[in-house]
Amino acid sequence: MIVDCAAYTDGVRTDVDPAPASLRAWCGREDSFVWLGLRMPNESELSDACEALELDDVSAPDLLQPHARPVLSMEGPTLLMVLRTARYDDRQEVIVLGEMSVLVGPHAVISIRHGQASPLAQLRHALEAAGEPLRNGPSGVLAAIIGRVIADYSPALDGFERDAVEVERDVFSDTRMQPVRRLYQLKREVRTLLVAIDALQDPLQRLIRTVGAAVPPEVLADLQEAADQLDRAVTRTQSLSGLLDAALTASLAQISVQQNEDMRRISAWVAMAAVPTLVAGIYGMNFEQFPELQWTYGYPLVLSGMGLIVGLMYRSFKRGGWF
Repeated sequence: MIVDCAAYTDGVRTDVDPAPASLRAWCGREDSFVWLGLRMPNESELSDACEALELDDVSAPDLLQPHARPVLSMEGPTLLMVLRTARYDDRQEVIVLGEMSVLVGPHAVISIRHGQASPLAQLRHALEAAGEPLRNGPSGVLAAIIGRVIADYSPALDGFERDAVEVERDVFSDTRMQPVRRLYQLKREVRTLLVAIDALQDPLQRLIRTVGAAVPPEVLADLQEAADQLDRAVTRTQSLSGLLDAALTASLAQISVQQNEDMRRISAWVAMAAVPTLVAGIYGMNFEQFPELQWTYGYPLVLSGMGLIVGLMYRSFKRGGWF
């Protein structure tokens, strides 16, 4: 699906018909470039756009295949950058990963978005209002898109951190229910996000080293700022993963403590129950000659003695913290 299509001359927007003939005409102008935004296009739509914008070095079927990690390809005059977008679903407590592919040619940019994260409409409007980034040509658009995708990692991490702090409070709360399942799920989702964003560091650094001398200084500064922001996002994700590891260890320790306390209580009750069981077992042996068997006060005396012993045992266990 075509989201937006425009040509930019000295930073000024001109709406362009996305038909191949119109795209081909604008792509032939040396003083302009075309930015075509697509969302989940089909193979035919992408192939026609690449052919019209002279981005023939890219295979549409290969580009539409899902990518597990970020990709940087600079074969021929066309640059391909595949980014992983991220959005945190707070309701389900899962990370939703998408994909942003950017094709950059001498006079054209095609942005291809899969998923709900990192829409580019607001970014395009901001760039058009500023004007200056668009004067830097396709490389300026590429740097802006990379910056936007990386900036969107921060809200996803904010959502993770809120849930991590909440589950950490649950670990040390007075309730006996430990959130082990929730901790494992959050840990798995954080790991998924870390793999996605940590893998972007190498392609981004290679991009800076490769195109650094060929792009305007403003574009290079934007790329370096995006790299610094990515480093901070990776550090935050690693810290969050460490926090969840510590919380999970503490939760398992809490479960072990609770089990030990339960065993102490059970052992104490069993010990107290053994006293009347033992005495009743002895008196139930039906001997004719037995102490106090014929005495009027024998039965209540034995009951009182059992109660006294059990009471003393309970007091001792209570003082020892078994209850």
